[in-house]
Amino acid sequence: MPSSAASFEPGIDRWFNSDKMLHHLYPKTIQALAERHWSPIGITKLALEFLVPSPGLRILDIGSGVGKFVLTGAYHRPDTSFFGVEQRRHLVAHAETARNILGLNNAHFFHRNFAHLHFKAFDHFYFYNSFYENLLDTGRIDDSIVCTPNLYSHYHRILRKKLKEMPVGTRVVTFHCLEGIMPSDYQLIEEHFGTLLRFWMKI
Repeated sequence: MPSSAASFEPGIDRWFNSDKMLHHLYPKTIQALAERHWSPIGITKLALEFLVPSPGLRILDIGSGVGKFVLTGAYHRPDTSFFGVEQRRHLVAHAETARNILGLNNAHFFHRNFAHLHFKAFDHFYFYNSFYENLLDTGRIDDSIVCTPNLYSHYHRILRKKLKEMPVGTRVVTFHCLEGIMPSDYQLIEEHFGTLLRFWMKI
């Protein structure tokens, strides 16, 4: 069970009043990772303005961790389906527990490496640089998966290939990403917070 969830017992609206409140859905070990690894509610709400131009879409978070972006998106856009793909099984379990507490039927999670997912099953994408762990000696989520600089390059090549195969009009939001991640046929539409949050569209 998530830490402190039973003692708060708020309605669903109250969970999304602040990042701190939403973090109480998770154990303290997960809360400690939030500032570095999980998308703030404010960032998600900005991203949704671009990623969800119409109802009925399917949005994929690539490397969804404990599901904070997916859950926030599902709450704010109930007419949209949100999906998260994450290769750490225990993080998917935390995401599913939080979803069940919130009762968000439009939030879904896959325990899988994103490389094995069929991107054309989705419309638009969110990416909070989940590959960056491969370049770090410290600050990783945990040691449950292999992380190497070679994997960082390998995963970026796969991501660029998958995005390049998507149809014209595909939208992508990147957060805290290094240069060179997007294929050349994606146009930068907007930037926020300097270059930290970027909105892209395939042209």
